[in-house]
Amino acid sequence: MTNIVYGAIAGAALGALAIGPMFKMSFPDKRAAILAAFIERFTIGLVISLVALPWAPWIVGLTFGLLLSVPSALITKARVPILVVGAIGGVIIGALLPYAVR
Repeated sequence: MTNIVYGAIAGAALGALAIGPMFKMSFPDKRAAILAAFIERFTIGLVISLVALPWAPWIVGLTFGLLLSVPSALITKARVPILVVGAIGGVIIGALLPYAVR
């Protein structure tokens, strides 16, 4: 599997997991909130799979999972759940990267 394919699959999976609970919540513009959350999580998966740094892959995942989650965490004031999902999702995507891409 190539890096971009893995990133797209991992990002879509993380995005789907992240937006699942949002369907039961109420937002002023629910469609925009769900779409933004999906795109953010999809981007986390894609960026982690494409970045080449001399770090352990799980550290790359943690770093970019947190960095890409900070803007939404600050805007929504739901800091803990957004940062935790970004961090855990990033670590998992990064940790699985060496096994998925060869």
